[in-house]
Amino acid sequence: MEKKDFEAWLDNISIAFLSLTDLQKNETLDHLISLSGAVQLRHLSNNLEILLKRDFLKLLPLELSFYLLKWLDPQTLLTCCLVSKQWNKVISACTEVWQTACKNLGWQIDDSVQDPLHWKKVYLKAILRMKQLTDHEAFETSSLIGHSARVYALYYKDGLLCTGSDDLSAKLWDVSTGQCIYGIQTHTCAAVKFDEQKLVTGSFDNTVACWEWSSGAKTQHFRGHTGAVFSVDYNDELDILVSGSADFTVKVWALSAGTCLNTLTGHTEWVTKVVLQKCKVKSLMHSPGDYILLSADKYEIKIWPIGREINCKCLRTLSVSEDRSISLQPRLHFDGKYIVCSSALGLYQWDFASYDILRVIKPPDFSNVSLLGFGEIFALLFDNRYLYIMDLRTEKLISRWPLPEYRKSKRGSSFLAGEMSWLNGLNGQNDTGLVFATSMPDHSIHLVLWKEHG
Repeated sequence: MEKKDFEAWLDNISIAFLSLTDLQKNETLDHLISLSGAVQLRHLSNNLEILLKRDFLKLLPLELSFYLLKWLDPQTLLTCCLVSKQWNKVISACTEVWQTACKNLGWQIDDSVQDPLHWKKVYLKAILRMKQLTDHEAFETSSLIGHSARVYALYYKDGLLCTGSDDLSAKLWDVSTGQCIYGIQTHTCAAVKFDEQKLVTGSFDNTVACWEWSSGAKTQHFRGHTGAVFSVDYNDELDILVSGSADFTVKVWALSAGTCLNTLTGHTEWVTKVVLQKCKVKSLMHSPGDYILLSADKYEIKIWPIGREINCKCLRTLSVSEDRSISLQPRLHFDGKYIVCSSALGLYQWDFASYDILRVIKPPDFSNVSLLGFGEIFALLFDNRYLYIMDLRTEKLISRWPLPEYRKSKRGSSFLAGEMSWLNGLNGQNDTGLVFATSMPDHSIHLVLWKEHG
């Protein structure tokens, strides 16, 4: 048939085909297929593949593909990556999708990193760590052995753990190796804090002392309290040391001279915690950069503007209840923006700018749970049996870890949290090192550490 005649015939057939019902069209196709040979059937097979299995992700503009991918959950996206190399390439290149997936898991995001493959890898690492947490398999334990009497005082900083004991010694340990770096003779220690050069100890003998690590020499002795000193803090920039005592007072000392500058009164119970911190928010009572002292007893938290004047007056007293049967747990969090503590009523968070209570978190059976650490994303809690991680966005407990029969202390100095940066969001680098430490009845120190990534 000539080409011209064929085209005319094809037009007539097409018009007639379009006028048929769907059933008639199907019968016509069946008849034509039965008349076709191998060449026609191969041609039909190849074209049907293209017509029926169109790769929309390949055909769409990249920006539109990214928009559609945002509607899929990460697990579905990972499955889609297995469809083809092209799909894997497009999905892996969608930076925003993987960044959002990481944020939803509680991961810190550095927006300056725009390599999409980097964020997909971070997500894969993140999902593994979160699975370990939910399966209660993210941690491991070890012990430090070296003291011969009760270990009461603990302080952690930059991979080093300081322990103070009734055996009249303080030791500095490298947590990663379990080795004792320094051991010096002291008095009985109820509180310790250290830096590279010195160790400051509060004692059951009612005094505070400053020691030199390298020589073990006592460089300063602070006398004046009439009860045991349960908490100490200091600041080299201000040349100030503060101490909280069982005599119901807080004392402010000249760190280098050893003289008492002021005694802050008003507490009606043992002062078990003092925290010296820079303010990060502005209010009518303080400005960013001001140094603030917080002191806590069994029922109250007092706020003092320590940086402005030595003879300061209490700015505000915070409490969770007027009922004296409700006591505060002996842990206090203050980062310059928020104050957080726990009680039998729940976890209380105050806004430091206004002193208003922002929220009260009440997880199940909270009466026995104490605060260890508080961040933007996670909180670290514990009770007599378990260490808990809470997602503060949902206020749900997402992980727990069993604890041994550790030494109990009403004043809380014999346990602490380790690394804290991960509480503001994991990033694949900060989930290492010490999570929790507590002293044991056999005078050893029980450590809970992050397990290395699988």
